[in-house]
Amino acid sequence: MKKTVNTFKEAKLKGEKVTMLTAYDYSTAKLEEEAGIDSILVGDSLGNVILGYEDTVSVTVEDMIHHCAAVARGAKNTLIVCDMPFMSYQSSTYDAVVNAGRLMKEGRANAVKLEGGKNIQDAIKHITESGIPVVGHLGLTPQSVNAFGGYKAQGKSLDSAKKLIEDAYAVQEAGAFALTLECVPAQLATLITKNLKLTTIGIGAGNGCDGQVLVYADMLAMFSDYRPKFVKNFANVGEVMKSGFAGYINDVKNASYPSAEHTYAIDPDILEKLKKEFN
Repeated sequence: MKKTVNTFKEAKLKGEKVTMLTAYDYSTAKLEEEAGIDSILVGDSLGNVILGYEDTVSVTVEDMIHHCAAVARGAKNTLIVCDMPFMSYQSSTYDAVVNAGRLMKEGRANAVKLEGGKNIQDAIKHITESGIPVVGHLGLTPQSVNAFGGYKAQGKSLDSAKKLIEDAYAVQEAGAFALTLECVPAQLATLITKNLKLTTIGIGAGNGCDGQVLVYADMLAMFSDYRPKFVKNFANVGEVMKSGFAGYINDVKNASYPSAEHTYAIDPDILEKLKKEFN
């Protein structure tokens, strides 16, 4: 059965945790769905782990559509949330609705995710009123890394914590059904979770949230440029991949691959005729 926004709502009412991972391609999405994931986030983190950018700012709407459509083909029964990239919703509510619509129509997303609070409340409102489900994102919002002066935990002071709470309420009032909390003190994230009706998804925000999300390349140790404090390696896939690559290189170099079991044969009589004609 297809998992939807109601999956999130029902889980919160029952006190059950929601699971979310990123994916950017067909094969990974299919594996995650087979494992039983509740939701897949096609994050603009693809700028870092797939495209090799230093941040997410350079990611385009076209990038997101391309990767989201691939994920949608691989995970037909999973709730797919697609990030709206930098400057695809900040300039005007018109742009926000149009770009969100493209992610749904062309990217085949089931919901979109926006970074920000009160400053994008109108955008969230107009998008949800257009029939597009929205996930909010507060705390460390990577698209604002230049304004933050780096990747830093948010909400640690009294004023910043109050602002984060106010922004969380603004996101809920605008119509979002879920809210990502990134790099937020665990106690603050728990407080927000207990007081809001929407579903909170933590990433570096403690286990008091209604669910969790991680970048799959981080939790599988496939991305080694840096490792956030909140990441746990659930499998060392990166080392397995490197070992496999090295084994392939070695076998090709010493001509042990491909062996007979990996090749196709031709009828000996046909081969003899060919040899006579071409030798």
